[in-house]
Amino acid sequence: MRIIGLTGGIGSGKSTVARLFGELGVHWVDADNVAREVVEPGQPALAQIAEHFGAEVLQADGSLDRAWLRQRVFAEPAEREWLEQLLHPVIREELVRQLRNPSSLSAKGNSGDYPLPYVLLVSPLLLETNQHQLVEQVIVVDVPEEVQLDRTMARDANSREQVERIMAAQLGRDERRALASAIIDNNRPLDNVELQVCELHNRLLAEFS
Repeated sequence: MRIIGLTGGIGSGKSTVARLFGELGVHWVDADNVAREVVEPGQPALAQIAEHFGAEVLQADGSLDRAWLRQRVFAEPAEREWLEQLLHPVIREELVRQLRNPSSLSAKGNSGDYPLPYVLLVSPLLLETNQHQLVEQVIVVDVPEEVQLDRTMARDANSREQVERIMAAQLGRDERRALASAIIDNNRPLDNVELQVCELHNRLLAEFS
């Protein structure tokens, strides 16, 4: 079973493209979903985060206050580094488990016995972490950086400064495109994006048949 990476900067529309692949029967695992699961109440990683940052990182119900943590770690690089060292190995282990198990909670798309020759690992930090070692090709969902900013501010109600900090922690657009095996231009109408996905899907089927 081939594992293909699907990545893109924040606000690029990775989830939309993943769903389009899913409509074609492709199984995928979303690293963002996994990242949320490994810090749910009762998980060891959440206990370590609370011990490090203090009780204010938790909401009243004991769940992680993601907005508070995001603001803290992107304002303090050393704290972001600590968090990444904690979570990246845990997330990678769970990603591998779910990629091999189509009935996993975060697995999306086709949930049968892998009738297709490839699966997708959808991750915003695919190229920034060692997750890229899990894949043999990389699909980059691409939009101009100003589009990333506008979409993310509208979606998450974040300030421009906050979004720019997040983008600065990711590879730049040109670097990401240079590492791509294929690029999906998501700054086009949806029907055109659907066509790009279908063409790439057919190409991968032919390559892996």
